[in-house]
Amino acid sequence: MNATNNAASHGGASIPPASPIIWGMPVVLFWGYIAVALYMTGDGIEVAFLSKYVTGIGFSARQAGLLFTVYGATAAVASWLSGVLAEVYGPRRIMAIGTLWWIACHVAFLSGGVMRHDFVLMLVFYGLRGFAYPLFFYAFFFWIVQRTPDHRLASAIGWVWSMFTIGYGIIASFLPSFTIPAIGFLPTLWMSLAWVACGGLLAFFAIRDDAPAAIDSDAGRSLRHQMTEISRGLTLIVHNRDIALALVTRIICNLSLFGFPVVMPLFYTSAEGGFTMPQWLRIYGIFFVVQPFTNVMWGIVGDRIGWLRQMRWAGFVGCGIATLAFYYLPHAVPGNMVAAIFAALLFALTITSFVPMGAIFPMLAPDHKGAAVSVQNLGGGLANFAGPALATVLVSGYGTQGVVVAFAALYFLGAVLTGFIRLVQPRGVHAMDVASSAKAQAVRDGLDANHVAPSPTLAE
Repeated sequence: MNATNNAASHGGASIPPASPIIWGMPVVLFWGYIAVALYMTGDGIEVAFLSKYVTGIGFSARQAGLLFTVYGATAAVASWLSGVLAEVYGPRRIMAIGTLWWIACHVAFLSGGVMRHDFVLMLVFYGLRGFAYPLFFYAFFFWIVQRTPDHRLASAIGWVWSMFTIGYGIIASFLPSFTIPAIGFLPTLWMSLAWVACGGLLAFFAIRDDAPAAIDSDAGRSLRHQMTEISRGLTLIVHNRDIALALVTRIICNLSLFGFPVVMPLFYTSAEGGFTMPQWLRIYGIFFVVQPFTNVMWGIVGDRIGWLRQMRWAGFVGCGIATLAFYYLPHAVPGNMVAAIFAALLFALTITSFVPMGAIFPMLAPDHKGAAVSVQNLGGGLANFAGPALATVLVSGYGTQGVVVAFAALYFLGAVLTGFIRLVQPRGVHAMDVASSAKAQAVRDGLDANHVAPSPTLAE
């Protein structure tokens, strides 16, 4: 279904023509891509040190983990809904709401919660802030889909995930390693406001393009209709055993990615780990720096050796080993940057091998690709919630070692589960092209074609 033919199904709203493409990027949305990098830098600045800071001002590791758990739950809900909201009310408006919501909640989180040492308010406002970034990011994702020809969509989507990684992963990890020694933890947290505000203003004023208009028909009725369509994707879990197994593996594949920020800053900067906070932040930054390259590499390799085979051995078995190495190598040689960087590189190399995940879901349900994408989104959201939740539950009783062993065991279980997924991989078809076309269909059929996750590492 192309953009023009789909106009009638959207209450008569016309969908504008696709933008000219240079190097795979829609030219008219260039400043939107830059805005994503700025916004996600502000959103990710605290990820690698928040648990350390929260415990440093008197709260427990379990309470720090609870912050991430609640944030993951709200981000998952917002990620699932944001594509629908962008289609009903227009992406520019939803991106503006995502910016203002983030700023208001962050100010309340710092001034009302952190500065007053009030954990209840910290939990409430940090959790509420989790709704914000998906509104901004996935509304822009919807905008990209509406402006890009289907045959160039993989490149356009690749660009936006690169901007996500540059902001959320690279800049947001390295920047605090310099600002914390210079100005401290709390000013660094306040600094993130400037990045988000700049990203929001750039998106709102610099994109010289008429965003896809809100649906002409009654917005409430359209929203209810699209939510009904999204919920139908859940029936696939019941009626398609392969989709159900893929959902479980989708949850497992990102557990360490979302769970490690709860416990690893505490371990690495302890006497047992032997690193300073700036050193830890640089180690964590290196983990993201290589991912743009490993994502491309694994996309090529998976198309040649098989998506499931790659995910089974490089992904689940590899991540199980890398998860253990990320703890046990620094534990064996505390303060050794070479060992820690090796562990981070191994972790990055293995976790990015899950790139084909975005193609597997639509291939398992070729007659219901939009619903399959919706199930994949659900899996990403559950991983965003389950990783911190599991770390929070285990860290008090079993410490960081217990969290790491549990994550590794689940990765090895995921490798076993892939043996029961029945997938016929088409020859001559690239995983990114399958994933991108399925997302485009999901958006244009009125489903949310986004990917949760505050993660720039995995399958889109």
